[in-house]
Amino acid sequence: MNRRQLISLGALGAGSILLSQCARNNAQGSAVQSSDPAAPIAPLQITRSKGLVEVAMDARPSYVNMAGQERLLYSYSGQIPGPRIEASPGDTVRIRFTNVLAETTNLHFHGLHIPPTGTGDDVFRKIASGETFTYEFQIPTDHPGGVVYYHPHAHGTVAQQILGGLGGMIVVRGVVDERPEIQAAQEECVFLKDFSTAENWQATNAWETGLMAGREGGLLTVNGEVNPIWEMPASGLLRLRFVNASNARFYRLALEEHPLYLIGTDSHPLEAPVQLSELLLVPGERADVLVQAQPGVTQEQSFKLMNLPYRRGGMGMMGHHGGSRGSGSENQVLARLNYGTASNTNVTALPRQLIPIAALAQPSQTRSFSLNHGMVPGQGMVFLVNGKSFDPDRIDTRVKLGTVEEWEIRNTGVMDHPFHLHVNPFQVVSRNGQPETFRAWKDTVLVKTGEILRLRVKFTDFPGKTVYHCHILDHEERGMMGIIQMDA
Repeated sequence: MNRRQLISLGALGAGSILLSQCARNNAQGSAVQSSDPAAPIAPLQITRSKGLVEVAMDARPSYVNMAGQERLLYSYSGQIPGPRIEASPGDTVRIRFTNVLAETTNLHFHGLHIPPTGTGDDVFRKIASGETFTYEFQIPTDHPGGVVYYHPHAHGTVAQQILGGLGGMIVVRGVVDERPEIQAAQEECVFLKDFSTAENWQATNAWETGLMAGREGGLLTVNGEVNPIWEMPASGLLRLRFVNASNARFYRLALEEHPLYLIGTDSHPLEAPVQLSELLLVPGERADVLVQAQPGVTQEQSFKLMNLPYRRGGMGMMGHHGGSRGSGSENQVLARLNYGTASNTNVTALPRQLIPIAALAQPSQTRSFSLNHGMVPGQGMVFLVNGKSFDPDRIDTRVKLGTVEEWEIRNTGVMDHPFHLHVNPFQVVSRNGQPETFRAWKDTVLVKTGEILRLRVKFTDFPGKTVYHCHILDHEERGMMGIIQMDA
């Protein structure tokens, strides 16, 4: 064992560690070390007792061995992806967060319904290099179970820091986790992230796609690994909890010879499983999926989890940069599922029902939002919401707590855009005038080029200001974001 490995073990092994079931079943990503060997590495600590989850972690440059090549990337407490945190409704979460990066950063809790102010999900807070800040919030007692994606959100540094490796998962346990069928399933968290194949990932020309399209890298990873292998459990039921943590890549997922049974979207369960032949995940989106063992499969058979080609729109005047190519022109293998020696003669049945989802009331107000791009003097190409580029000093939308609104989102540009609203989830009502096929809670949704999407949202509980934006992070950074003020 060399010195670098010893330092990495010191970073990962200290403290009282609480791992979610996902973390127990998955590798924790690549072992890494601080880019400054002389700098002390604060031990990662995750503890839980009497309704309090406490975490001590940092953001830092780190050497990581990925696909056989050592690279200097960004990590949370020496891990790519960052440490997985598990909590329950009613828990207080306290995160002592230190910024060891050279630039400003912060944390966004993508999918948590918590205050956007104070020590909560305040994306306007900037934590300077060398500074420590303690996030503390209570998860509401009626919060649904699901997967939350935490990542940096300090405007001006978001895209670069996520490209470099920052991001992690919070698993909130809920009533669906207590169902016998769900408990019987083996659980795997699937953190999907692409990286540049170039040694210097920070160089713009190191990326296969350009800045205007949204950068995609040629190295696709699952939990920091390339092409990991899962084994079908003896119960014959596998639960895959997906997070698309890429800057711009869309994942069109399919598992050979197996349907996917969708049981949750973003941070919320569905009413009942929905059978799919493939699943499209846009950046920032999450999905909870069950896979059931197929009869007649012999031992040692293997099936590929594929990323199928997807075209995220034409680039037109912006040239050929990968928006026209999207996730590639060929199927890409992300992981493999082996049956091994597991028995599939007594396969656990799928749940028939999960939780009821009530439709939101009729809206008190309807608003329209247009997503597009344009040229701004002195800035060049920018991405716009209602013809405006992001201004941190401007309130774009003002709403009142307790009201239901319907938002019409029009994509009048040449590229698909994933639309994300912070703090309050929404229900998609229709696409191009056609009702949505099933009811679900969402916080991130695809609006294809030329599409008109209508969503309905109830603003509840927490006053303050936050944002809505395109989750292709290069587009967010270049202006496709607005500020929403929620008044009591």
